[in-house]
Amino acid sequence: MDKHLILSNETSDPLYYYIFCYIFKSMINPTKIMKRTSILLFLLSGLSIVVLRAQEFNPSRMDSLMSAMDKKNAWMGSIAIAKGDKLLYQKAIGYADRAQQKLATTNTRYGIGSISKTFTATLVLKTIELGKLQMNQALSTFYKDIPNADKITIRQLLDHSSGVHSVTDDKDYLTWNTKAQTEKELVERMIKGGAEFDPGSKHEYSNSNYILLTYILEKVWKKDYAFLLNQQICQPLKLEQTTFGRPQNIAKDVSESYRFTQDWDLEPHTDNSVPLGAGAIWSTPTDLVKFFNGLFNHKLINSTSLEEMKKIIGGYGLGLFQMPFYDRRGFGHTGGIDGYSSVASHFDDGNYNVALISNGNNYNNNEILKFSFGELYQKPFPLPDLSEIQLTDEETTSILGEYKSEQPPIQINITKDDGKILGQVVGQPAFQLKPKDKNTLVQLQYGVKIVFDRSENKMTLYQNGQTLILKK
Repeated sequence: MDKHLILSNETSDPLYYYIFCYIFKSMINPTKIMKRTSILLFLLSGLSIVVLRAQEFNPSRMDSLMSAMDKKNAWMGSIAIAKGDKLLYQKAIGYADRAQQKLATTNTRYGIGSISKTFTATLVLKTIELGKLQMNQALSTFYKDIPNADKITIRQLLDHSSGVHSVTDDKDYLTWNTKAQTEKELVERMIKGGAEFDPGSKHEYSNSNYILLTYILEKVWKKDYAFLLNQQICQPLKLEQTTFGRPQNIAKDVSESYRFTQDWDLEPHTDNSVPLGAGAIWSTPTDLVKFFNGLFNHKLINSTSLEEMKKIIGGYGLGLFQMPFYDRRGFGHTGGIDGYSSVASHFDDGNYNVALISNGNNYNNNEILKFSFGELYQKPFPLPDLSEIQLTDEETTSILGEYKSEQPPIQINITKDDGKILGQVVGQPAFQLKPKDKNTLVQLQYGVKIVFDRSENKMTLYQNGQTLILKK
């Protein structure tokens, strides 16, 4: 699930950003689900505000971007761009299933991770509109044994100010996340984890909030979540490719997901019973832009409820984050589960909706999102430079080794395997580094640049506007 991530210069959840999470706390363990991703598309500070005007959308540059990523094996997935009900662009690249050599199409379904929270928040607001639930209702109405249950409200679950322990942060999470979990088992894990903070005292992302909201919806409606999702959202908006959980008939346009190290490695699937309404929905970008258009044009909930969702306190709305683009402000969410990464965003100015989902990501999702809005608002970004060079054996050998820093105490090993240069933070999976010149190597997905100084036996790591020097 997605932890603190600023798209455009801090990329997730998103969005899949495990490489240097220990260093700058801006990445996410990709094997977990849906840690919070706070989003900044592109914000100019200290500069004059640029007034942007929407124009007729030209798909040719989007085609060029998608083609470039496809040719360089940089990204697999699908994107959709819409203005209101009008679909302006949709395209899929890469494989739905590499083993079967099955190419992705715009109907291919993917896990959307934490974008599921926007669906769940919408269902909760609808339930409140109907008088079946109250925003200030105590969690103890449903769960008396969770720490501070009598002080935690439905709103605090929605905006991540409850202090409920996130079960996806458990140290043993990866030993049980692919196995079916009962309500009792997950709630017991929340109880065992204890309170993270006093309710309302701060905001901190917790997947448990939306797991609990899933159970509460089922109790109030006396219907399962899959039924509610279909009845209250999918049917009214005609979302034909959106389901709770991985579709059972995998022959019907269902994707696998992958993690790139030296090649695309198949990722395991988290059991649907673990993330529930926090991250278990499957969909397509085309359905996601329909959903966001329906949500923001009051086809699902009324204007009062929508304004509640859009209130940002402590960086969080109710199932939404704010997404600035220059002087504009949009709303959306990111997702990341297993090898899937996603982002969906709505801007009132132009009534634009953009959604993308990747099942194999070796490039920064935010760069794609920025590029898309740049095309919509006449602020074009250059096509990415995905080129790389080959280092000589001598140039490669001279940078291999162990690099350490004192503060923070961290070690990154630089190795070579099958002709590829790999970096690895101790205790984390390896990642491939691609040479841009003989001294500079990059990892584009996470916006990482490493510059080697052979004479000083050191490397300087740049990410998210921060710098770290490590010595050999």
